[in-house]
Amino acid sequence: MNTSARPRIRVLLADDHAVVRMGFKLLLQGTDDIEVVAEADSGEGAYQAYTQAYTQDESGIDVVVIDLSMPGIGGIDAVHRILARDEQARVLVLSAHEDLMHPRRLMAAGALGYLSKRTAPEALIEAIRSVAQRRPFLDAKIAQRLALQAVEGGGEDPVERLSEREFEVFVQLAKGRSVNQIAEDRKLSPSTVGTHLYNIKQKLGASNQAELTLIAIRKGLIEP
Repeated sequence: MNTSARPRIRVLLADDHAVVRMGFKLLLQGTDDIEVVAEADSGEGAYQAYTQAYTQDESGIDVVVIDLSMPGIGGIDAVHRILARDEQARVLVLSAHEDLMHPRRLMAAGALGYLSKRTAPEALIEAIRSVAQRRPFLDAKIAQRLALQAVEGGGEDPVERLSEREFEVFVQLAKGRSVNQIAEDRKLSPSTVGTHLYNIKQKLGASNQAELTLIAIRKGLIEP
């Protein structure tokens, strides 16, 4: 028995598409240092799986690989809840979108990695290894665009003025979700979500939900 072998990186894989999770698992099974020890198909499931491993298993979860867009509370809220539960959690976020607001906000919130799903599969392995060692990992194309944006400067984007909760509600509203649906998903009262909606409209200069959707599309936060 080789006792000098390095321990395997224990991964929680959260994505609402079973086929995608299977593809990632097959990819990671081809490595000798990464193993998927837990799976989830929703934001709630990801939080529950992490909490269970955190409290019941001494080995716990080394890296949480989580899709940004999932049913229920979604990936954004799940990331915030996991980091609130354990500020040392190592989180790698996956997204089908390549906007700059999500990576900025999530990395600022404590996520260690952000990767586009359009990136080559090998990048996922590299990202997991990096995050497992607490080294930040950012998708190369997104990192380049963030750097260019910093150099070019420009006025403040109104969307950046939204609080974390307002931003989450804004994205859900832009996707066509109703106030009641958002309230139910996030365990909030409809009046609280309504207050967020009012503040969002004021900050973004929008008069209705359709205008919020147009703003989100222009920012690359949702697909047309």
